This record gives sequence, C-alpha cells and structure tokens, in this order.
Amino acid sequence: MLHLTGQIRDYAWGSLTAIPELLGHRPTGEPQAEYWLGAHPLAPATVDGASLDQVLHDHPEWVGDRTYRAFGDRYPVLMKILAADHPLSLQAHPNREQAEEGYARENQAKIPLDAPHRIYRDTWPKPEILVALTEFDGLCGFRDPLLTVDLFRRLGVSESFDSVIGPLSKRKGPAAIAEVFLDILSQDHPDHVNEVLRLAPAAAEDESDLGLFARTALELGRYFPQQPSILAALMLNRLHLSPGQGLFLPTRTLHSYLGGVGIEVMACSDNVLRGGLTTKYINVDELISVVDFTPCVAAPVETVDDGGFTRYLTPTPEFALWRGELSSEPLAVPRTDSLRIALVVDGEAHLRHGDSGVDLLTGEAVLIPFGEDVWATGSATIFVTAPGV
Repeated sequence: MLHLTGQIRDYAWGSLTAIPELLGHRPTGEPQAEYWLGAHPLAPATVDGASLDQVLHDHPEWVGDRTYRAFGDRYPVLMKILAADHPLSLQAHPNREQAEEGYARENQAKIPLDAPHRIYRDTWPKPEILVALTEFDGLCGFRDPLLTVDLFRRLGVSESFDSVIGPLSKRKGPAAIAEVFLDILSQDHPDHVNEVLRLAPAAAEDESDLGLFARTALELGRYFPQQPSILAALMLNRLHLSPGQGLFLPTRTLHSYLGGVGIEVMACSDNVLRGGLTTKYINVDELISVVDFTPCVAAPVETVDDGGFTRYLTPTPEFALWRGELSSEPLAVPRTDSLRIALVVDGEAHLRHGDSGVDLLTGEAVLIPFGEDVWATGSATIFVTAPGV
C-alpha cells in the first residue's frame, strides 16, 4: 500500500469550505470544486511526489493483467471528491464510439487539445456515479414529456408557451423531446424563461411535484438569469440523494448536479458536451448527436452487500465502487484483479497487508497494488474503487 495524494481543481461552482474541511486544510478563500484521485494526465494524483500515471507506467504489474489487457496503459478509474455550492453546467458525456469518432475528427481539424472549443480531449467514454456524502440534488435524464407539459401548464404559462412545449404533447417519446430541446437551445431571447421565473414564486411553497418544479426554476434562475437553457433543464428529472445513496449516469445522459458534497467515480476521461447553465463553449449540434432523449425515471442506484462492504451496482467495465463502515471487527477490503484506490471520508481507519499497516485519517487515500490482501479496521467510512472488468 502506498499513500496517494490528489489534486484540487478550482471551478467557480465549488464550495469554499467542504473540500478543505474534509482534507484537513485551511480554506484559501477560493472555491474548491473537485479533488482528483486518479491517473488522468490533466491532474494526476501523486505517490511520493511522482505522478500516478508515470508510477503505473513504471509498474504495470500493480495494475493487473486483466485491466491492462482491457485498457492498456491508461488506468481506467478516476475518483473525485466533488463539492458543489451551486449548479454545474447542463452536460452529457459520449460513449466509446462517439468519443473515438469525435476525437479523430477534431484531430483532423487540427483543434488543439487545450482549445476552449475542443470537445473530445480523449477517446474514452465517461459513465459516472455520484455517491452523496451530504444531502445532494441533481437533474438527470428526461422525464415523461406529458408530465413536463403538465408541470408547465399547472405553473400557469400563457397560451403562447405552446410554441415551446407543444411538440411534447403532439409527438411521441424521444423525437418530441429532441425537437423541443433543440428549439429551446436555439432561442436567443429570454421571454419564455422570464415568464417561468415570474410565475414560479407563487408555486414554490407547494408541497407537490409542482412546488419542486418551481423551486428548481428559481434555483437555476438565481445563478443563470435569462438563460433559455433553464427551460431545457426543467425537462429533466430531479433526484434527491441522502448520504450513502448513489446516482449512476450512463453515457449520453443529460444531467446537472445542483448542490452538495459527494464521491464521484468515473471513467478516466475529460470529454464533456455542454448544453447550457454555463458561460463555457456550447456546440448544440454536437450535443444533439450524443444525447439519449429516451424518457426515464430517476432513482438511486441499487446496492448489494459484498463481504461487509456495500457495492454500488454500476454496469460499466471502467469502474466499480464500494463503501465500508469500519469497526473493530476486521473487514476484507474488496479484492479485485486490479489496482484499487481507498479513501477515508470520515473517521480513522487502519489498513493491514501481511505484517505492514497504514493509518488513514479523514481525507487520506492509499493505492493498493494488484494481488495485495488488505484488512480494514477503525471507526471510519471508507470508499474503495477499482476497474469493473
């Protein structure tokens, strides 16, 4: 086992205090949005001062043959602490085929990897899971279009609003959603969103789904006033997570995290297509080609007991995730045919392999090379991630 130190990412939507408190650092006065624990070349974690991507290049035996055969010399897992003080951009991530095609196309166009308008920065898909450490809210996937029409009409929108939402009731399923979504993102005037934000306060105290719909509109309007993409966001399911619950986001799923602190685990990719609620680059045509417009119902991801650890059932080969609540009774850290990363998010843990051991405080992490049998004790909550193959 080796101590692993992550890298902090400063984004405007980040919390001033959550990550410093978890890591035992003094706040800097600037927002700290994410703490990366992985080998992504943009911000690799370090082992004894050496970047993790280089360490694993020098020690491929730590990764394990099965993972190496599946993913080559790029460790497929990126674990993060995510702390959102206000909503993130409305976004989606490509699947493998889309990422490979888009990456090749932008390379052929000679778009620099660090260009603001570059979309595909690697050839990887980006499924992800977010497990809440605090109360956490997010938007994910499109609700049934008839339910969306009903919510807008119960809010009291004028007849002219039918020019926006009409296709949701006149056409079926994904085609209707895609048509309305494209129309909203193509708007260059705020009239319709201003109407929604004017009507929302009157319904915000309602205890039904209409009240939640209105409060979501007001929350987004507070940070992104007059952005038509608010209407697109209001077509999505809203899901509240209590600590320990997880949200799995397959590739091509439109989503936005609204606020809270959580553990995020994803494929090791930086491919993001944005559709609004941001000042960053948006390519509507490319987003439309990637997003899955099939309506769905949002729910926390299912879990199972796995030797005393809770395993989150994520159907993806790039990563797997477990949560353990440690006590004085030793628990075997989930054994996989690959390298693992373990992070303590609350309390103190002791991890032992053979005759050697390591003590971990809140916010500390270790790398567990392939083949090591590790037992954990303490009074702590610990997350363990590894490739899902």
